[in-house]
Amino acid sequence: MRIRKSVTTFIMLALMGVATYVSAQEISRNNEGRYFYTSITIPPGAETMYLSGSGARANEDGTWGDMRQQTIDTFARFQQTLEDQGWSMSDIVQVRAFAVSGEDGLDFAGFNSGYSEFFGTVENPNKPVRSFVEIAGLVVDGWLIEIEIRAARMP
Repeated sequence: MRIRKSVTTFIMLALMGVATYVSAQEISRNNEGRYFYTSITIPPGAETMYLSGSGARANEDGTWGDMRQQTIDTFARFQQTLEDQGWSMSDIVQVRAFAVSGEDGLDFAGFNSGYSEFFGTVENPNKPVRSFVEIAGLVVDGWLIEIEIRAARMP
């Protein structure tokens, strides 16, 4: 019995050592929530990409759309930028969103609806950490949301 317990302990410690080694070489996502993780650890040696704040483009008729539409348009543009440079939406580790109220107030549900089309999906099960901040105004008239992202991946 004592030998079996020692062997079991050794195996567990060996496995824990392997797990620690592996996790130190991978991006670690912790405390998953519905829309985001509360922390993500990026190990040394990871490649990073930062994309400046961006918002939706005006529709052909000059309108901008609601929060959901603007969120989808903005993330679709980020997706294209990432893919053009060999990255993907699953590489995004942080989202910062700055929002203003529309005619009906701040549409946080609209943001979450558009956001959830890109994160926590079958195509991209990853979720970033994120911040959502209400502000008085944005630099572009018509924008309800400006988003910036950070991406990381292991080489």
